[in-house]
Formats: sequence, structure tokens, C-alpha cells
Amino acid sequence: MDLGLFALAFGLLFIGGCSARVVTVSPGPLIRVEGQPVSIRCDVNDYGGPREQDFEWEMSRDAKGPKIKMISTFDSSFSAPLFSSRVASGEISVVRLQDNEVELKISEVKSEDAGFYLCHTPSTDPDFSGNYKAQVQLMVIPNTLKVSPQTPSPVVPEGSDLTLSCNVTRELTYPTYLSVAWLVKKGATSEEILTFGPQGDVVTGSKFTRRYLDGGLRLVPGRNGVFELVISRVTTSDQGTYECNGTEWTHESGKWMNIVASSKEMGTVTVTPTGHSLNVKASSPSSSSPSLLLSPGNTLTLLCYVFADNLHALSLEVTWLADGREIITMDHSGLVISNTSNGAQVKRGEASLERTGSGEYRLGVRGVSSKDGGIYTCRVRAFIEKEGRSTGGGGRWHMAAEKMSNTVTVKVSEIKPNFTLTLEASTKPQKTGESIELSCGVTDISQLPPGGRLGVSWEHISLPDKGTNAPPPKLIGSLDAYGNLVSDSAYKDRLDSGVLSLSRVPPNTFKLRFLRTQKIDMGQYVCAVSAWSVSSQGDVVKAAEYKSSPLTVRWDTKSPTLNVIAKPIRKASVGGATFEMSCTAITENIGDWIGFAVYIQSQESMGGSVKTIMSLSPDNVVQHSDPNRRDNLVLSKTGAAEFQFRLAGVQLSDRGYYWCNVTAFTKQQPEQSWTTAATSVSNKINIDFQENGPSFSVAIHSDASSVYPWETAKMECSLSVSGSSPKSDAAHSQTDELAYEVSWFFTRLRGGQTTTLVVSMDRFGLVRKMNRNSSSDVSVERKDANTYTLNIFGTQDSDSGEYHCMVTPWYKSPSSGLWTQAGELTSGRVFLSVKFAVWDSLKLPLLYGASASLGVGIFSLLLGLICAQCCCRNTAHTPRSRNKLMDLEMD
Repeated sequence: MDLGLFALAFGLLFIGGCSARVVTVSPGPLIRVEGQPVSIRCDVNDYGGPREQDFEWEMSRDAKGPKIKMISTFDSSFSAPLFSSRVASGEISVVRLQDNEVELKISEVKSEDAGFYLCHTPSTDPDFSGNYKAQVQLMVIPNTLKVSPQTPSPVVPEGSDLTLSCNVTRELTYPTYLSVAWLVKKGATSEEILTFGPQGDVVTGSKFTRRYLDGGLRLVPGRNGVFELVISRVTTSDQGTYECNGTEWTHESGKWMNIVASSKEMGTVTVTPTGHSLNVKASSPSSSSPSLLLSPGNTLTLLCYVFADNLHALSLEVTWLADGREIITMDHSGLVISNTSNGAQVKRGEASLERTGSGEYRLGVRGVSSKDGGIYTCRVRAFIEKEGRSTGGGGRWHMAAEKMSNTVTVKVSEIKPNFTLTLEASTKPQKTGESIELSCGVTDISQLPPGGRLGVSWEHISLPDKGTNAPPPKLIGSLDAYGNLVSDSAYKDRLDSGVLSLSRVPPNTFKLRFLRTQKIDMGQYVCAVSAWSVSSQGDVVKAAEYKSSPLTVRWDTKSPTLNVIAKPIRKASVGGATFEMSCTAITENIGDWIGFAVYIQSQESMGGSVKTIMSLSPDNVVQHSDPNRRDNLVLSKTGAAEFQFRLAGVQLSDRGYYWCNVTAFTKQQPEQSWTTAATSVSNKINIDFQENGPSFSVAIHSDASSVYPWETAKMECSLSVSGSSPKSDAAHSQTDELAYEVSWFFTRLRGGQTTTLVVSMDRFGLVRKMNRNSSSDVSVERKDANTYTLNIFGTQDSDSGEYHCMVTPWYKSPSSGLWTQAGELTSGRVFLSVKFAVWDSLKLPLLYGASASLGVGIFSLLLGLICAQCCCRNTAHTPRSRNKLMDLEMD
């Protein structure tokens, strides 16, 4: 314990003894420029006494020369006479920065202030240790920095380059460095553009960084202190007052120190917008008149002159317009885009645009026509390329100005051909379906140029409905100048099929012909004849077009009518007989090409539900509603408008009323689709006969209502026949005259409505079993002519439920000898229960178990006795000890 305290006390004494006062000043030597402010810091650390320390400053001309007192923090009379006046005036002062740090300030250093400056701290330590003073050398150099800017051009066109030249020099007597900076003043704020130096690096202002990286700012160092800053492609945002700033630096303690700076104004620069100097003029090289007169087929030539102060710095987009419509454009990259559209009705001359000189562009239009006349103007858009590249890899451009030239009026003197049109009906229909022919005659043709041709277009205006306006005209078709048929209209199908035709009959007559008219063909017809001339390029150009007066074509229309008459051919008086009837369709005002769709329909009684038995389409396609009776039904066409229906083997279920439902269709040509014209229904024909056949009843019986598993259950379905029964004689037994279709159904619940078919037997004796989820098997057995037995072999619990049979009797009609189906019969229901015999199931296993247990027990007793007698018996006699106490060996 004592050793620990001694070690601690010794350590504290050692630490205290090692602490010593440390006084430091700014590292030197310090190089400053005459007339500039100087600051020298001094601080003290590891001292004792009060926290706030005092400082005294002294200086000497050389390192070992006498010390001259300058200023003290605690003694106002400390200053020597050499510095007292300067201290009193505040030119020399000391500023306390912290308790242990002060700063000596000289507002304007003089050359005689050069020397060594000593900072001293009076001792407040209990022991005198460490250093109490430190000194630094101050070197004062003359101010030789000169900034001489060159005044830039006061007015610069937009898009040009602006060069800012500045000369920064100094006399190199000590190792100092220079930097030059350019600034622009806009209003009351100045923005730094770029600074070069002092270590050869370049620093840009925040608003000019992107521009410098894109190459919009370039620094060009020259000789003898000349520096140039080039601003490429100036815009209006670059105008302002520019300044040049030169700075002299020294490198002290790893940091750059600004020792003197000088700033000079270079001048004010105004950027002239491109729109102020941009001027566009359009003219003809052959005439100075603002109007030109050309003949068809001539070539139009116009020149567009562009003037601008900064034309060399601009990229121009030149566009020629005619009546405000763009004809052709040359973009600023030199790509020519033609905007002329050559349609079937409008054919213009071929335009071209080329650059023939600086600011000179020539428009050429070959083979002019009347469509090329109008007011022409030249539009120029001036673009200036921005610095950098766009996302697509090309240059970035902005439109600086846009100007329109003066107008030049171009007229094409063309004399239009003239002729007279006469439209008349050569053939008029009296009713729908007849033909019509219209003739459009062209007479008095004049001024048609050599090689000129005629074309025609036919229009149709439908008759308006009552109280409505006339609908717009529809184009039927046309023949162009070469005689080609153009049929892109609603009449295309009729034109392609030949029902409607357009033709020209020499010399100058055009005809329109309908082979078969429709009701929609009534209305007004107009023929439009156009004259076409051949241009110098060999193309045909529409020169004129005239329309005839409308011609009204109409006829008395009658609605199409259809009447159908049904007649019986063979009546069915008994079951199994054949019924036949015919239907005749009588039409009016429908047309020549007629087709019929016939539907044979019936109903059991008047007002009952109607069902369609079979049908025959206009294309003679037969369809049956009941495919099972396909062989007994026949519907055929026996004449142009006659149809015959036959029903063989009439049954009781066929009794009722039969008739024909007929729809008449029409079409113009065989390849066209059918159009509905009229629909009619014939009179009804009755099938009615009485068949005194036998009557049947059915009953179901089961031998036992409950069975045990794996037993056989039997159920009988018995039929009884009463009334008129089929004939029975030696040649025909009753079995040959009667037949039954028997089906057995099953449900798990008593009185359940959902039943499942188990097995069935048709009237030919064919048995069909259904898939079941039970391991038992079923069969149907015919015991006699009217009794059927259902056998369930190996019954299971899943066979429990209600059973019933459904029977459909068939018998031969005594009158016709044909098989006739009687009504379907359903028996009552019997419930079959499959019991679970517990004792019968357990008695054999219990008997076997008891017998086995008894046998094993007896065997175990006998085996034990044998082992005891033979293996464990001791034959040697051991005499009993006579001692009262037992031997110790007995345990």
C-alpha cells in the first residue's frame, strides 16, 4: 500500500516537473508588400498562474541587434519613442484573440518595418522553465504589381467570340506568385468568371463551370504577363461590365497567402441580338419586279438573300412558302426536306432548294402549273450552337431569330379547256330489277391542249326521306385520264361483279349502266368530266373540271309480297302411316334471282308451343331438329317455288298441326350474298288419328327388404297388359308383338328426388350397366314376357337405398303392323337395407381365439411338468445337521 502511494506521488511530481512554458509565433520569414496590412500572431501554452497572459512585442533591425520596444498588453507606456506615435494613432495595435493568444497588427507596413519581431510573455509560473519569448522575421517588399487590361469591343454581335485581354506583372525580387481573375458586373452584383493561378490551376464561377467544361470559355496565356479569356458564341446574357483582377501570392507554412491585389475595369460590352441585324430578301434573278408571270411547264426560280452582322456564326434554316404552305426546307445542317404532296387530284411542280453562296439560297420549281401560282415568301431561322453535346450526340442549338422576306407573286397563265355536258337517260326502269343506262355527252370542246384527255366521275344523291334534307353525294366510280376504272366506293362490289359498269363511247360520250336496279338506286345522278393536260415531265395534270346538271331517276316501287299455300298429298289415318304435304310460294316484286328458306313447323294444338322439325336453306342445305328421326323425315324442292315434306311412320306423338314458314331471298349475282325480301307462313294441315292400342301398368316387388353383406338381393319389375292387345296366334306370339325398354334407378335417401341410373335393357335385349362406386355387381334377367328381375350380387352398405324401375312399352300396331311407342311407366319404390351382422362377424374369430388360447395353455403345462421331472431332480441325499443352529453355509 505504501509503495503504491509513493509511486503515485512520484509520478505526479515528475509530470509537474516536466511541464514548461512554450511561446510560439507565426512561422517565417513573412513576406509582405509595402503599404499592405500585416498580422503576426503569438500564443503561449503549458504555463502556470492565471489563465489570461500578458504579452510584450519588441523588434530589431537584425537578428542580434538591439531590441526596440513596440507595444505591450498591460503597460501602455511600454512603447519606445520610435513607435509611440504609431501606437497612439492605432497604426500599430495588439488584439487579444484568446486568453493565451494575441495578434500584432500594422495597418500599413513600411519598408523600415522590416526586421525581427520578438514576442515575450512575463513569467507567472511557480518555477522558471521553458521559453518565454519567440521571434519571427518580417520582410517588406515594394508594391510592384501592375494590372493593365485591354478594353474589349463595346458592341459584339450575338454568336461571335469575345476576347478579354489582361496584362498582370510584378518585379520578381522575392519568390512570389501571380494570379489573374475575370469578373462581370451586372447591376450591383459581380460574378466571377474564371481565375488562373497562383499555382497554375483554373477555378471557374458556379455559373460558368458547365460552359468552361463544354469549351465555351478558353484561357490563352501569353508572354510578358498577358492573359486572354475567350468567351465563345456570346449571347445577350453575356453583356455587362467586365473587370480584371491581379493578385500577388506567397506560400507560407503550406498555405497560399494573398499579399497584394489590384482590380481594373476593362469596359462595358453590349451584345447585339441576331434579330436586330438579320434581314431576308426574296427576288427573281430575271426580274426585280415583285410579280412573275409564267406559262405552264416553265421553271420557276427565286433567290433568298440573308444578311446579318454575325452571319458567319449562324446556322440558317431556310424555308420557301407558297400562300403560307411550306414547299421545301433546308435545315441548319443542310438537309433538304420537300413538303410538296402529289395527289391524284392535285399535281404540283417538282421543287428543289440549294445554297449558292454565303447567305444565298435558290428555289427551283420545274414544270409549273396553275397549282403552283401564289404568293411566295422566304422564311429564315437563325440558330446558334451552344457548348457541349446533346443526349443524341449532336450539337445543342437554340434559335436566335426568325425573319420573313418580302413577298413575290407568281402567276401561271393557263387557259382552261371549255366544253358542254349533256346528261340523259337512255334507258329508264319501270320497276325494281330492270336495267338503267345514263349517257353523259361532251360537246363544244375548245382550248384542249395537244395530247389532252378527258376523264369522268359519276355521283349519286339518294332521295331524301320526308322532312329531312338531301344526303351528301356518293361517288359511284370514275374513269381517269388513261381510261382506268377507279372503284373505291360503296359500289365497288357491284362494279367488280359487272352488275354496274362505266364505259366511254367514241368520240366523247360516257355511259353508266345498271343491269339490275335496286330501290336504293333511285335519286339524282351527276357526271363530272375533267380535262387533263400533259406537263413537260410527261405527267398528266388536271386542267379543268365541269359538272352536269343533276338528272333525277325514279320509278314506281311496289313492296315485295310472298304467299305460301300448303296442300296435303297423303294423309295419315293410322299409326305408322306416311304423311306428305306440299308448299307452294307465290312472289311478286321481288326480283329475278330468288331463293327460299323453308322451315317445317308444328304444334300439338292451336295456341300450343311451336317447334321446328326441319329446314331447307336457299342453298338447299337440309337440317334436322331431331337426328334420331333423320330417316323418317324428307324435305325436298320439287319446283322453282314448290317444296314437299314427308313424314314416314307416324306415331301418336306426331299428331298436331303442320305448316311451312318460308322466307324469300334475292341477290344480283350468284357470287353475292342473299338479301331478305319477304317472309310468309302457309295454312296449317292437321294430323289426327286414333290408335286403340293396349294399356300397361307396372309394379315392383322385392324378396326381402333387408339383406346381409355379400348376399344377393333380387327385385322384380312386373308389367300387366289390358285393353286391346297385340294379336297372338300360331304365327305370331305375344313376345313378337310386345317389347319393353326397362331401366332401374337408385337413390340413397327415402323419397330422394335425385336418382341414379343403375342398369338398363333396351327392347332388343341389350343390357347397359352404369359405373358404380360399389364392389357389388348387378344384372337384369327377363323371367317371362312381362317380368324383369334385378339381381345385386355381393351387396355392400353402399347398396342401401330406394330402387324403382321405369318401363317404355313398344307394340306393333294392328292396323299398320309398325312398331309404336307407348307412354313411359314408372313403378313405385322399394327400400333395400344392408344389415351389419355383429355376432355372425365375431363368432368365428372368438371361437378360433379361444381354441388357440386353450391349446397353448395345455402345451405350456405339459412342457413344465416334463422339465421338472427330467431336468431339475436331485438324486443325492444330504443329511440334516444335528446342530441346533443352522450351518453358516445355508443362506
